Formats: sequence, C-alpha cells, structure tokens
Amino acid sequence: MDLNRNISDDELIEKLRKGDLEAIDIVFEKYGNRLFGFAMKYLKSKEEAESLVQDVFLTIWENHKKLKKDSSLKSYLFTISYHNICKIFRKRQLQGKLRVEIGLGSDVSVDTEEQIDYDFTLEQIENLIEQLPQKQKIIFLKSRKEGKSTREIAKELHLAPGTVDNNISAALKFLRKHVSGDNLARSLFCLTLIR
Repeated sequence: MDLNRNISDDELIEKLRKGDLEAIDIVFEKYGNRLFGFAMKYLKSKEEAESLVQDVFLTIWENHKKLKKDSSLKSYLFTISYHNICKIFRKRQLQGKLRVEIGLGSDVSVDTEEQIDYDFTLEQIENLIEQLPQKQKIIFLKSRKEGKSTREIAKELHLAPGTVDNNISAALKFLRKHVSGDNLARSLFCLTLIR
C-alpha cells in the first residue's frame, strides 16, 4: 500500500474526524512501529505488545469523532499506549498477588508501574520540548540540560538576559499547559531532574 507518510498530523486528525479509513492506515504506517517498540520496552512480550497496538488503533477509530483539532496526535497515541500498559501491569500485579495467595510466589515488581510512570513522563516532556519554537527550545535546553545561567546563555547567544528569562518562562508555561493534570506534579519534578 502506497500511503502518504508525509501528511501532517493536523491533516490526519482532520481526516480521522471525518471518518476517513485511509487516515487510520496512514497513522498506523507512521506510528505503528514506534508504538510497538514503546510497548515492547515495558511489556517484554511480542504478543502483548501487538495486542496493545491493535487496541490503541481500535480506540482511535472508536473515538475518531472526539479528536480535538489542536491536539498532538503523537502524544494522544502514546498516552493511550501508556494507559494500556498500566492496565496490563495492574492485571499482572493481581495475578502476582493471586500466585502468592496460592503459594506459587510472584515475579511482578511493585515498583514497575512507578518506573513506567516516570519514564513515560520524561518521554512526554521530551516530546513537548521538541514542539517548542527553535530559539525557545535552544534556550530552555541550555538552561535545563546544560545547567547554564541566564547570563551565560545571554552571552553565548548574544541576547539580552531578559529575553533569555522570557523564553524560559514561556517554555515552562507551555509545558505546564500541555501536561495532563494528574501528571503535573510528577512532570514538574522531572523537569528539575532534566537540569
């Protein structure tokens, strides 16, 4: 199938909202392997990862009319994947508890879901940072990843210190706005770790 992989996510969302079946194929071509890799990273099971990817696309199709025009398709796909991975881990934990109760032991780590939350949040923040305007992204990364001061960044980029501060503030505002409410505290904590 010769699908147009160069179509923008905004156009794909619009096509999906209209019920265009070809759009779901294009989304699958564009993101299917990445979602599978994301699922495999945590699930370590090809069958579960394949099933999860199918569930993600089924969810997208079932809710195609509810897609918001200004939302990030990539973030939406990975958020659905993340929630499905958590469901699988909760199921595994319940099975692990049952195994303990019947004397078979457990091989499920209690900290696994917390690690997934942390990894997912960092990945979500990195995806959002990539959406920042280029100049803002450079300034923000120099501040947070390289640990440079406002003065150092201003000198290096030949900008006024106020411009640097304004760009950092705008980047933080954007990140706070786009991180879901239940992840906000964790995300802000992760932002401090990016330093």
